[in-house]
Amino acid sequence: MIVLKAAQEKVLAALQSVAGIVERRHTLPILANVLLRKSGGKLELITSDLEIQIRTSAELDGDAGDYAVTVGAKKLGDILKSLPSDQLVSLTANQNKLTLQGGKSRFTLQTLPAEDFPLVQEAADFGPAFSVPQKTLKQLINQVHFSMAVHDIRYYLNGILFVAEGKNLILVATDGHRLALSQATLDVEMPRQEVILPRKTVLELQRLLKDDGKSKDGAEGEQQIEMRFASNQAKFSFEGLEFVTKLVEGKFPDYNRVIPKNHKNHITLGRTTLLASMQRAAILTSEKFKGVRMNVAPGMLSIASSNAEQEEAKEEVEVDYGGDSFEIGFNVGYLIDVLANMSQEMVTLSLQDSNSSALITNPEFPGFKYVVMPMRI
Repeated sequence: MIVLKAAQEKVLAALQSVAGIVERRHTLPILANVLLRKSGGKLELITSDLEIQIRTSAELDGDAGDYAVTVGAKKLGDILKSLPSDQLVSLTANQNKLTLQGGKSRFTLQTLPAEDFPLVQEAADFGPAFSVPQKTLKQLINQVHFSMAVHDIRYYLNGILFVAEGKNLILVATDGHRLALSQATLDVEMPRQEVILPRKTVLELQRLLKDDGKSKDGAEGEQQIEMRFASNQAKFSFEGLEFVTKLVEGKFPDYNRVIPKNHKNHITLGRTTLLASMQRAAILTSEKFKGVRMNVAPGMLSIASSNAEQEEAKEEVEVDYGGDSFEIGFNVGYLIDVLANMSQEMVTLSLQDSNSSALITNPEFPGFKYVVMPMRI
């Protein structure tokens, strides 16, 4: 049976949209495979890692009829990538093997039975659906993802908090040393729903979401992503993809208590100027101790760093500032992260004194807030 017959680029695009979550090594060998499920002229491709499941369907010609099998996702992808993009490729089933043919190239691949593939059981209690443009969600994720913890024992920090309430969608990430928050407006009123998406889910969404406002067939217009949350799952639907993920259990910290409200010293300056100064100062920080000292004074912001070899760097930036003078220390990596992930031209630093957290905001995007704890230097 001919399972599919289409141009290489079309088959590869369908496979790549689901293959990002496939682990190379897994205790269940079948999870390294993609499930191909043919029904009439439509072919479904499904991958899973037991926590996330991604499904897409495509019209990829071939023989009519029902058929299902699983085959190694990475091998299939590598073979497709090695063939020319305009080449017609076919996948033919023969007993427990699949043969991929393209031009004069031919590859025979081992398969595993489709009935052994563990599909994720979808939750029964999904809340109401709501949509935002893909571009908006990708922008929100880009603005907070770097603040997620990595392998923290407080597992609820290894992800992003999604809060839908009223007409607001808020995303928050924190690792205990810094916190990033970004929000967008929804078209519909929503009852309060709060879920924590795991780190892997966040990074996969970031990879799949489009930020050019176009659909995969190049059509203009805002491409939407539909979201639904249940008590233990979230579901995203966009551009023919259905993405189901387990949630992180646990209570996320109260982010409103962390965000400073009454800082009286504010400095607004060019983001790229500040980023370049931080990157230069970072060169002479020590590997373990990424500290920089920031001296704030009327008209001047100076940034200094030093290391165990007694090397020093000093940067001075002229600023329009007439507030208090003081020195405050920061992990320079936390400041570089936020500045590098913003796209706007200006940034505002709000400070209180040497011992209080700093608040970084964006004059052009009022929905964004970044809080970073000071460090003793």
